[in-house]
Amino acid sequence: MCCFHQRGHSNMLLSVLLLFTSLSCTCGENPAIQFILSNKGLQYGKHVGTDWIQESLERVTFPDISGEVDIGLLGSIDYTLSDITIIKCDLPEPTVEFYPDATGFKTSVQGLSIALTGGWRTHYHIIDISGSFEMAIFNINVVSVVELGKDPNGHLSVSSVSCDADVGDVDIQFHGGASWIFQPFVRYFKRHITNEIQRNICPNVKGILVNLESYLQSMNVSFDVDQVLTLDLPLTGLPVINASGLNLGFKGEFYNIKTHMEPPFKAQPFTMSEQQGYMFSVGVSEFTLNSAAYAYYSAGLFQADINDSTVFQYVHVHLNTTTVGKFIPQLPHMFPDQLMSLKFYAREVPVFSFQPDAVKLGFQGAVKAFALQPNGTQSPLFTLSFDSKFSGKMYISGERLKGSIQMDNFTLTLAASEVGTFKTDALEKVLTIGIKFNVVTQVNKKLGEGFPLPRMKRAQLVNSVLNVEEGFIAMSSDAEVVLTD
Repeated sequence: MCCFHQRGHSNMLLSVLLLFTSLSCTCGENPAIQFILSNKGLQYGKHVGTDWIQESLERVTFPDISGEVDIGLLGSIDYTLSDITIIKCDLPEPTVEFYPDATGFKTSVQGLSIALTGGWRTHYHIIDISGSFEMAIFNINVVSVVELGKDPNGHLSVSSVSCDADVGDVDIQFHGGASWIFQPFVRYFKRHITNEIQRNICPNVKGILVNLESYLQSMNVSFDVDQVLTLDLPLTGLPVINASGLNLGFKGEFYNIKTHMEPPFKAQPFTMSEQQGYMFSVGVSEFTLNSAAYAYYSAGLFQADINDSTVFQYVHVHLNTTTVGKFIPQLPHMFPDQLMSLKFYAREVPVFSFQPDAVKLGFQGAVKAFALQPNGTQSPLFTLSFDSKFSGKMYISGERLKGSIQMDNFTLTLAASEVGTFKTDALEKVLTIGIKFNVVTQVNKKLGEGFPLPRMKRAQLVNSVLNVEEGFIAMSSDAEVVLTD
């Protein structure tokens, strides 16, 4: 019987926990990702958990109940109740609340009543008989307090703080065999069975929490994103709970898989306000994006080689010394009508910054030009440095992440030259126009189409909104859970 109660409590809690755990810890560091579960989300999780329990009752199995009952002058009777199944359940919706005193949740079920059937066997001296029974258990009350914490490796932990349970009454009807002999002594069976059920409810609640704790400890706190990046998501501190919400802070740092090198900057603190109109909110600081940029940069991925066939195949312009010579007069004289190649690379780590309603990106790069000789060698020509700044907007529409960007500034300077000095003004203007009308236009087309929001295995996000704040972006959303077998 107690199996039902423990599964009820734990699964309601699990349905809430898995919304943000789908999740080596350096204590005291600032979290780069924060998750806030509001009371609206907690109550929705409770409602989904109650529905799940109600639909799952037919699959619940119960252990046999055995014991010995002293029925006065007749002595003791050994009995076993087996094959116990539920035929009806009156399950009032539990109350679940944030419980700051224990940094966890307090769950209460009041007035649960269940009707069951099964088989009975008794042994009395040389008499060994069996039959069927009907049992009704009335007014079961369970109050449980669960504490959330953090283990040394940054996993979320759960533990039972307290549990109180009582069973109001039990009614049993025996059928078959010599049940008429034992029915008058039902009061003896009732007292014993009531005590057995009540005695086992809380130990089994604690047992399920132990299993849940083991499950949480087995979850990864580091995930490989691709062949270059890994994302670390351990908790950075203890969960924070008040009467209206739960706040979890995660490390949220990307690393280069090969080097796992720390970036030369730290996550800065940020405060994300609770959005009670939504079930949960997630805040991602600019540190998370910049750690990804640093990991890619340290892996040497912010560079590209460009030649005539890769870039200019769709236009009637070729990448050669004649074309580029329009901006560098001496070039075609020194290397007449020779194909060229360009090597683009970032001079510094690209830096993202979040400002109210705007995302900023600074990219400092360089391009080194080569002339391709007939024998296959490359002759260095010059190196240009460029500094560019972009700004953009991000928003959610139709449950898709969308946005737009614009180029705010682009400057080009001559860093080194093997062909003599030359002015870069005209080339800068051409490149500025080319970036705006080609690169930015194509990026905006893709951003306008948007990207679908992440989906969970048994839930989807709805009514989502996104805001860009100082130092972080925040998404608030509701969720719809789809219960399946």
